[in-house]
Amino acid sequence: QVQLVEFGGGSVQAGGSLRLSCSASGITYGSFCVGWFRQAPGKEREGVALIYTGSGLTYYVDSVKGRFTISQDKDKNTVYLQMNNLKPEDTAEYYCAADSEGPPPMEIASGTWSARSFDHWGQGTQVTVSS
Repeated sequence: QVQLVEFGGGSVQAGGSLRLSCSASGITYGSFCVGWFRQAPGKEREGVALIYTGSGLTYYVDSVKGRFTISQDKDKNTVYLQMNNLKPEDTAEYYCAADSEGPPPMEIASGTWSARSFDHWGQGTQVTVSS
């Protein structure tokens, strides 16, 4: 059974940093795509960053490029999201998700990817950025 557990949310002022962690169990690490999504109140869930755990390839939505970094520690089966220069518009519930295939290449090429492409989800962690 796949289990994903997120850690690291919290409240920071604009310009600050947070690191989120996603601890994964029940997956064949190295053969899954892991993504970070976020959802603000009244908005759709938005893909933020992806990593293919086998190849290490990463992708980001335009709004976080240069500020967020997704990485992995294969020994710990953990994926991280380092978030720097946080802005109030980054305030949301952040979710970790995993899937054996990940989004279709056309979605990734478009710069956005759907939550429907992921089968397994964590419980979420709140990130609040104040101005």
